[in-house]
Amino acid sequence: MTSQMRIYFPGGAQVHADYKGMTIKTDQPPPAGEGKDPTPFDLFLASMGTCAGIYVLGFCRQRGISTDGMEIVQTLDYDPATRLVRTVNLEIKVPGDFPERYHAALVQSARLCAVKKHLESPPEFNVHVTSG
Repeated sequence: MTSQMRIYFPGGAQVHADYKGMTIKTDQPPPAGEGKDPTPFDLFLASMGTCAGIYVLGFCRQRGISTDGMEIVQTLDYDPATRLVRTVNLEIKVPGDFPERYHAALVQSARLCAVKKHLESPPEFNVHVTSG
């Protein structure tokens, strides 16, 4: 199976991607860009937390559990030498009346995230140039 995304440069420091009928917009903060849209790295970081959120939401929906008052707080620890993310911490905050018997299962649901799985088994990157 192959999937394709079109990446293009609409102006300034913006880089956009057309994928599945949607346009994903990115920009860089000033002074390089205008900061109109998230940076590609911001989208990457958000994809981890929101992906976990999709699985948490699905878990709750399947059991008829309300997600009112729930949130996931993502905290990133960086390696000071490389400035790369060293640890991603996801804290699933639930209201006091959330059934405690589901806490461990909620964590397991968040761990099913496809973004996390791809980071654990990263893809090979091939980059080349074509002309014409």
